[in-house]
Amino acid sequence: MDKKRDYYEVLGVDRNADANAIKKAYRKLAKKYHPDTNAGNPQAEEKFKEVTEAYNVLSDEKKRKLYDQFGHGAFDGGASEGGPGGSGTYSYSYGGPSSGYREYHFQGDPGDMDDIFKNIFGDMFHGQSGSSGFSGSGFGGSRGFGGGFGGDFGGDFGGSRRGSYGRGFGGYGSQKGADMTASVIISLEEAAFGCRKVLNLKNPDTGSVQSLEVRIPAGIETGKSIRLRGKGMPGANGGQAGDLLLQVTVEDKPGYERKGMDLYTTVKIPFTTAVLGGEAVVPTLYGNVVCKIQEGTQSGTKIRLRGKGIVSMKDPSIKGDQYARIEIQVPQHVSREAKEKLKEFDRACGRRSSGRGSAA
Repeated sequence: MDKKRDYYEVLGVDRNADANAIKKAYRKLAKKYHPDTNAGNPQAEEKFKEVTEAYNVLSDEKKRKLYDQFGHGAFDGGASEGGPGGSGTYSYSYGGPSSGYREYHFQGDPGDMDDIFKNIFGDMFHGQSGSSGFSGSGFGGSRGFGGGFGGDFGGDFGGSRRGSYGRGFGGYGSQKGADMTASVIISLEEAAFGCRKVLNLKNPDTGSVQSLEVRIPAGIETGKSIRLRGKGMPGANGGQAGDLLLQVTVEDKPGYERKGMDLYTTVKIPFTTAVLGGEAVVPTLYGNVVCKIQEGTQSGTKIRLRGKGIVSMKDPSIKGDQYARIEIQVPQHVSREAKEKLKEFDRACGRRSSGRGSAA
């Protein structure tokens, strides 16, 4: 059997490193060697086991003190006769579900065995009611061997804070499944008002297709993702399933431009309406709106339609606006009579026609 490396060396930290330094070093190495990102790489898997084992000991204050005093012998039978208790050597055997038979040796008085286990392994051997490891529910209860040495992954892998990737006596503990990604395309109206979509997801391993109804929140925009917890790959050894990240793309709608919560459109009005004033119908996502056009309106003028934009995802009571840009229509074909009237109009406005715009 290969000699174990020093736990501090494994994590690359000084023996005086504080808890934060140990946690930071572990997270960096765990990400590097994690099985999810090193599929089919047995060397990376062994490295992951090694750094997890080191972290499980050095992150626990009591276990770290024992390790600093006795080294690996505190956990694998290497403690000297002057170890904890000092009055005898006692063995405990365990047949792990994946790693086979193991034997652990402890120094001390038989009456102190439960305290020794507690000092080394914390409350692993204690049931929720506080009964001891040798007489209570520690061996088969919810906090027994199944919990493993709890690893603290925080938010890096999305699992529970204790034990998601821990290494117990029998090898790996429960492990969260991998996250998956899928994409969905929705219309501008669906983005504005929200909708429900039925997705057909194909399992790449089995080929089976799963139908999943998803609620798309109002106000979403292209590039946003919806996290569906527990809809990813199943976990290993009873671990929770991963998540499904649904990437959203909002289709363009002809005549509409979206900028955040605001919409921009163009409305065309006749030349006479621009000059004399009147009304114009402006289409919106909420239906047509009749807007008043002031006389003398210039091309490029913007009309603001309050609340006709996109709702805020954070606060449904807040909506953006729609801005309708005025575009004046110029007739391409004008009769001779109409041209004469336009010339009269031009003269009435005080401008000299000087032959401009005359018939060919």
